[in-house]
Amino acid sequence: MAAIDVHDAGEGIPVVLLHGLTATHRYVVMGSRALERSGHRVIAYDARGHGASDPAEPYDYPALATDLLRVLDERGIDGAVLAGASMGAHTIARFALDHPARVRAAVFITPAYEPASFPGDLVRWDALADGLARGGVEGFVEAYGPITGPWAETTEKVIRQRLSMHEHPEAVAQALRQVPRSRPFEALEELGAIAAPTVVVASRDEADPGHPLAVGEAWAATIPGARLVVEEAGSSPIAWQGGQLSRVIGEAAAHQESR
Repeated sequence: MAAIDVHDAGEGIPVVLLHGLTATHRYVVMGSRALERSGHRVIAYDARGHGASDPAEPYDYPALATDLLRVLDERGIDGAVLAGASMGAHTIARFALDHPARVRAAVFITPAYEPASFPGDLVRWDALADGLARGGVEGFVEAYGPITGPWAETTEKVIRQRLSMHEHPEAVAQALRQVPRSRPFEALEELGAIAAPTVVVASRDEADPGHPLAVGEAWAATIPGARLVVEEAGSSPIAWQGGQLSRVIGEAAAHQESR
């Protein structure tokens, strides 16, 4: 069985953090320790093929959801607050539909999956995969193309940092080819079955066009009782601010306790 690199710290309500495609466990709350300090057990792990975790095909949502189940089972956790960004958000959606009793609350951070537009621009995903496989970080950045806008410098810096943290870049390249071809669910209406307290953290398109605000709004409108959180116009996205995002996750955990 392929090894999953798991980081487990703190005590209290378990919170599991799931990162996005090409990222690692460090890139959900961006190194913030606010959740541990506020009385939560925080479990963050590198998805298969990412960071220090072993390569393990396939890279698709059924497999990613199974890995999440394994992380919980191996630690004897019956239910947890789940918070995930992009690919991590999609993984939680698949998991919540398959294992609703294991989800105490869900925080979907910048979801990008919209069934009507699936699978999206596969040519670009494949170009990014080829760039990473052939040229490493520089090849990926070249394939990514010019980054514009007020956060261009920050965006490129983060891309370079997180790509440099992978022990198996060839596996990340495979994930870049396979994950965008996988559906976490078939129809948006399926999200209506999620009964856990839910928050959707979306970003405005000016800062984060790869995770359209309209998708976050649609998820929040479909999941019963879901709360939508978006940064103020002109501000840096909440998803990029570990302290702010930790507060949102902590509030979701507190809400499930009060039910």
